[in-house]
Amino acid sequence: MHSHDGLTQLTFHYIDGHTESFTVYESVEEGLETKQEIRQEIRRLLDKSWWILHLPEETVFINTSNIAKVEVKPPIPHLQGEDVFSNAQRVTALTRGSNR
Repeated sequence: MHSHDGLTQLTFHYIDGHTESFTVYESVEEGLETKQEIRQEIRRLLDKSWWILHLPEETVFINTSNIAKVEVKPPIPHLQGEDVFSNAQRVTALTRGSNR
């Protein structure tokens, strides 16, 4: 995944309301050269039903069917196309209503 300074922060928002964040470091040999390669890599990743994160102390398997939203920082401006809203701006933060 493309990032500035070789690191990307992924925040997973699960359907049960929990949130979990990871920092992913891009290795030098994995560096992608073109915008097209970056877009293809991201599309392939989003099509997978399981994501695997190797951490120093463990390996984490994430079932993507349990994820409602993924936030990526820094942004990925090279991701463009039919399914992408360019020049979007957040107006309000996501809130969770209580029906109690």
